[in-house]
Amino acid sequence: MFDFWQSLLQALERLAMLPSLLHSVLPSLLYRKRRRDAVRTYERTMDDLLREIETLFESPLDAAKLLRMSARLQEQFAPKLQASDICMLPSYNYKLPSGLEHGTYMALDVGGSTFRVAVVELTGKNPGAKSMRIVTMKSYKIDNSVRCLKGTDFFDWMAEKVGTAIADPEVQKLSDNEKPFGMGLAWSFPVEQTSTRSGNLLAMGKGFRATEGTLGQDLSELIMAPCRRRNLPVRLDSIINDSSATLLSRAYEDPSTRFAVILGTGFNISVHLPLSALSPSKYKNYPTSFLASATHVLVNTELSMFGKNIFPTTRWDEHLNSTHLRPDFQPFEHLISGRYLGEIARLIIVEATRTAGLFSGKLPDKLSEPYTLDTTTLAALQLDTSKNLTSSTQLFSSLHPSCIPPSHSDVLFLRRLAELISKRAAAYLAAGIHSLWCLRIQAEGLTPQTAGTMAIGCNGSVIEKYPGFRDRCQRYLDELTGFSGANKGDGIRLEVAVESAVFGAAVSVACLEG
Repeated sequence: MFDFWQSLLQALERLAMLPSLLHSVLPSLLYRKRRRDAVRTYERTMDDLLREIETLFESPLDAAKLLRMSARLQEQFAPKLQASDICMLPSYNYKLPSGLEHGTYMALDVGGSTFRVAVVELTGKNPGAKSMRIVTMKSYKIDNSVRCLKGTDFFDWMAEKVGTAIADPEVQKLSDNEKPFGMGLAWSFPVEQTSTRSGNLLAMGKGFRATEGTLGQDLSELIMAPCRRRNLPVRLDSIINDSSATLLSRAYEDPSTRFAVILGTGFNISVHLPLSALSPSKYKNYPTSFLASATHVLVNTELSMFGKNIFPTTRWDEHLNSTHLRPDFQPFEHLISGRYLGEIARLIIVEATRTAGLFSGKLPDKLSEPYTLDTTTLAALQLDTSKNLTSSTQLFSSLHPSCIPPSHSDVLFLRRLAELISKRAAAYLAAGIHSLWCLRIQAEGLTPQTAGTMAIGCNGSVIEKYPGFRDRCQRYLDELTGFSGANKGDGIRLEVAVESAVFGAAVSVACLEG
């Protein structure tokens, strides 16, 4: 019995010591766990991964390789110039402005998120004065309530806003009671155009319900009917897309303009070509008066659809394409537009975190979702040239919070990644522009030596505002046109087209009056 009580007493003493034992042992265990985490091994180092990324993104960018890409794009153009109902589409606009047109016009710009109504005054080439002036412009947000307006209700809403613009005292001073305002429409949605001023409404996408009960109807009449009910002194004379508007607005001020590039969320190029560059079948429904008068035509290239198996891609590009709702539909756009540059970076960041220890191996939760890294964030990273990268670190941490804040080396990697992605995009865009430059000078019967200087109107957040993008693209273009034989100082010049949608819509009306 004594042995029993002695054993029980010893057991109780051991229990009494347990808290202090745990207290002394647990910190040691936790320390060892943290130490294991700190020395966690990854598949590769960050330096190794960055070297691979640099090779993949920069090796295709020497001039010889870019020229081969341009040549292969030209081969892809050939069948589409003969027969395609989705790209290389001739418009009904064939006149370029002389720069002498003058008058006051109403310009409507309908986009995915904004409707703008402007009154534009064209004054021609007056020394020391601006040739284009916005007298007044009102901008209306297209929110979900507007997108949900069904059928003609959407066009009634548009007419109401046009009426508000006309009531402006500044506009009243310019109105001619005997003559309605000529009105141009920049329509950023699909339309089956049937003349310069008419076109059949097609599905708009993006949640718009305006096509319910109106699909296939004449867009011009859908807009003009509610304007007539309100007795508005307007007449819709022209419907154009955003790339044609950019070309016309820039050509009004610079007569050497023959191209327009739209590069923001999306991507497209419009080009002024001889009628003969496209197959006669492309004009099968055009009136004989058009064919008798026109020698050239504005062509909507839909260049975003080209480039499959031409531009070198990475495993991240392939993943983006394979998981896209419409794989292979716009391969060029996937590589250069603002919609996708951030997503390419996000895919690389996910891999870098998992395999090389970026962010200490802890991915910010938000970045696990597709399309959560905006291209504007890449632009901010690239713009920050400070030694400590303080502003970009704070911005990234606020947009993508994590329990482990990014280190200085993490942000240096992100900044270098932004540089590589945007550099490749600028080079690929240059190859695409060069291919159309070659197409045009051949169609005109020119050579690189005799083609002179050609201006390109540029519009869109990436080509206008992304740090260094347009300058880098210009350097690539200078190199490519020089290798092709263009005289020094000639070739292609990129020019920003300010407020191109509203100015271009007005110029398109003025061209019809000439």
